[in-house]
Amino acid sequence: MVTTKTKIAVIGCGVWGRNIVRNFYNLNVLDTVCDFDDDNLKQVTEQYSGVKVTKDYSEILTNPEITAVAVVTPSHTHYKLVKAVLESGKNVYVEKPISTIAKEAKDLTELANSKGLILMVGHLLLYHPAVNRLKMLVEEGALGEIVYAQSDRLNVNYFKNDRSVMWDLAPHDVSMMSYVIGKSPLRVVSAMGCSSEQNEIMDITHIGIEFEGGAIGQISDSWITPKKHVQLLVRGTKATAILDDTVSENKLVVFDNFTPGNKEVTSDYLEIEPLKLECQHFIACCETGKKARSDGDNGFMVTAILEEAEKIMLGDKVKKLDKVDFALSRLKKS
Repeated sequence: MVTTKTKIAVIGCGVWGRNIVRNFYNLNVLDTVCDFDDDNLKQVTEQYSGVKVTKDYSEILTNPEITAVAVVTPSHTHYKLVKAVLESGKNVYVEKPISTIAKEAKDLTELANSKGLILMVGHLLLYHPAVNRLKMLVEEGALGEIVYAQSDRLNVNYFKNDRSVMWDLAPHDVSMMSYVIGKSPLRVVSAMGCSSEQNEIMDITHIGIEFEGGAIGQISDSWITPKKHVQLLVRGTKATAILDDTVSENKLVVFDNFTPGNKEVTSDYLEIEPLKLECQHFIACCETGKKARSDGDNGFMVTAILEEAEKIMLGDKVKKLDKVDFALSRLKKS
């Protein structure tokens, strides 16, 4: 198959966008960065020689040399931006979640498919070496039949610039849990959340999910936990695995269910930055036409589950959040 050289633009160069910019630059595919903040653009020009900058994302859409765009903006802006990029005929990487509305996620997936374009969602942990090693152990039957999984992603966030902690962090948990155990989520069995500031923006959430085959998943996310805790537990009928992503080594440990103290450290995987692997995967998909591991369907699945959970948590209050929109004109020249 003939491959096409990829030239990528990044829309959004905030805290996380800078990491996307760094990786695509180091992979020699970064062409342009768009942001409305002068300081962010100044930092790009100082650090990355030859990279163009703009405040007007329409310059990216109309540039025929740019073949792919990474959208790294707040979640409520994703639908309009991703749709515009796809309609311009360019492949898209969009940071998680693809949208906070399942219908929008489905529409974007159908649009990408109709145009034969790559649509990839930034479900980063699907590219994490330790996560993939754990998935292999599950597939090999080392844990037995999976009956339960628990993902805790607890930290402090002083910015709280997303719709809620659930939309900020839980896309990682839902996508990772489904990927590792190899089962799709069927329904939300429980969902609760609260705001430490007593408003509609929840900074602590807990979600229970039933997966195909009857396995139950429990997800807890927090923006207010002073001591960082990032851990995935997968319980099988034979053994239980714990992946602790806060430690620098021995991240993955497997415990025998029936022999106290019998554990095995699993370290036979390469320690490579997951984001680098994710960016490499996107480039490969763009150049070969191969479907992305975290494609639009994967993004839709995650969004549908989280939308269901949010409705359980908020009820009619969710309508207030649905009105939240981003002034896209701020990304354009006045």
